Amino acid sequence: MPAAQVLVVDDEPDIRQLVQEILEDEGYAVRTAAHAEAARSAVAERVPDAILLDIWMPETDGVALLREWAEGPGLPCPVVMMSGHGTVETAVEATRLGAWDFIEKPIALAKLLITLQRALEAGALREANQALRAQILPELAPVGDSAPIRALREQLGRLARHEAPVLLRGEAGTRKESLARWLHQLGDRRDGPFVTVAAGAISEAQAASTLFGAEEGGVVSPGLLERAQGGSLFLDEVAALGPELQRRLCAALERRELLRVGGLKPVPLDVRVIAATAMDLEAERAAGRFLDELYFQIAVVPVEVPALRDCVEDIPELVSSIVEQLARQQLPPREFSTAALKRLARHDWPGNARELRNLVQRLLLLGEPGPVSLAEVESALGQRGAAAREPGEGFEVALDLPLREARERFERHYLLQQLQTVGGSVGKLAKLAGVERTHLYRKLKELGVDIRASREA
Repeated sequence: MPAAQVLVVDDEPDIRQLVQEILEDEGYAVRTAAHAEAARSAVAERVPDAILLDIWMPETDGVALLREWAEGPGLPCPVVMMSGHGTVETAVEATRLGAWDFIEKPIALAKLLITLQRALEAGALREANQALRAQILPELAPVGDSAPIRALREQLGRLARHEAPVLLRGEAGTRKESLARWLHQLGDRRDGPFVTVAAGAISEAQAASTLFGAEEGGVVSPGLLERAQGGSLFLDEVAALGPELQRRLCAALERRELLRVGGLKPVPLDVRVIAATAMDLEAERAAGRFLDELYFQIAVVPVEVPALRDCVEDIPELVSSIVEQLARQQLPPREFSTAALKRLARHDWPGNARELRNLVQRLLLLGEPGPVSLAEVESALGQRGAAAREPGEGFEVALDLPLREARERFERHYLLQQLQTVGGSVGKLAKLAGVERTHLYRKLKELGVDIRASREA
């Protein structure tokens, strides 16, 4: 393994030589620079793995050089500041500009080596994260060249440069969480955490402590909001939050601080909010199920996520992308024949991109080597259709009904049939229908669907 490269920048020759000898004895490859201009040239020639930078230098001091890098292309690597005349204000300013640490002169050998080692480890971790982001970003980005996808990509790209809350609106299965992660990775908070709040999966009994954290007997348990500090908070299917949780979340976002359950002192809150829903929040607000104040906080910028049926011309590219991703998971890659791709483009895709991915995965797992044929696709799609029709007869809705009543009749019939298919298991039904469990229970109750009767049928 090659030795780590360290650049020592100090205007005092004795210190440069001493630090160089110490570090070379420890196995580091060391270059030195006597002033800011020499440091610029050394970095331009070869970016080091870490820089030891003196604060007090003639002409351009260390803090000014640090600011130049921070406000320009960014720090080239972890920078450790050195000074025999440091003040608290100087240390704070250097830290604000991104310096990794601060060492006082005369330099203690143990302190120097430990600080440098940690700085190098932080730099290696940053490079690994950047490489991982470079690998993950294409998988998260909206795939395709249709007009709706181009517009979505362009809109999210613009929003990534700002901190405004975003509401992703679209049908179940349209990859809203992936889009939220992509938005996070493009923005300035990319190095911070991305925390998902699956609203429908939060237990009502533990909802407040799960989201806001808890304090008991001096023991602090951070909640999901606190874990998102400095990063992004993704509220998945935000409409499934209960009334009390909506009120508490609304207050926390408005005040930019949260109060843990059992806590007495508010905690400052620094998160970017990205919410998502497959429901009509306007209708939920009108019905009194979603708080107006929370809606206006999370829907500062609403973004419509198109359904797959509205951009079927992207299916060949989507299929190719899915096959490539699954191949990295050790599934055997297969090409899709032109006839197979055309048949996929004619499908209605009620489950959107999630349904397409599941179908492609099944064809890779169960198919024979060679291109995927039209017959295989027909068979896979036919099985899905048959499964959807299985335990009952055909269903028709009178077209003279109001839209709301027609939709409710269809939803009731659909949920009854699917409940029988999964043996009355609401958990399995939630996965099959792509709906959060809490919202599903509420919907079943609204439609008068008897879960116990489905289990006994």
